[in-house]
Amino acid sequence: MSNFIKSYQANVGLNHTPAYQVSGQPFASGNIDATDAVSVQFPYVTRWVQVFNHGSADVKVGFSEAGVSGSNYFRVPAPATTDNAQSARLELKVSELWLYGTNGVDVVAGLTSIPASRTTTTDGPSWSGSAGVG
Repeated sequence: MSNFIKSYQANVGLNHTPAYQVSGQPFASGNIDATDAVSVQFPYVTRWVQVFNHGSADVKVGFSEAGVSGSNYFRVPAPATTDNAQSARLELKVSELWLYGTNGVDVVAGLTSIPASRTTTTDGPSWSGSAGVG
């Protein structure tokens, strides 16, 4: 009987549904200089993420440095007016996000109670090395 972990002693993991059903703990990082590839690391796994671009060029957004330096990214375009351009609110569970292309980028996220270390694999954090990630 001592070999079994009681459910109340188990740590939360990526598939812990209640962690995604509640409002996320707020996270914001503003005016990021992403003229070189830079990562935004989250202390907990995200429930959702949104990227705002108020720079002069498009910003590439990906989940690894290889992704934004290669072809595994999406773009948030430079604003057409003085307003910010922004991504949709993305329902993603990641521990870091990579940005590349311009300065003046903001990242807002809702965090779960799941430690960021839960996304770390032998290929690195946040699915690095996964198909479509880089």
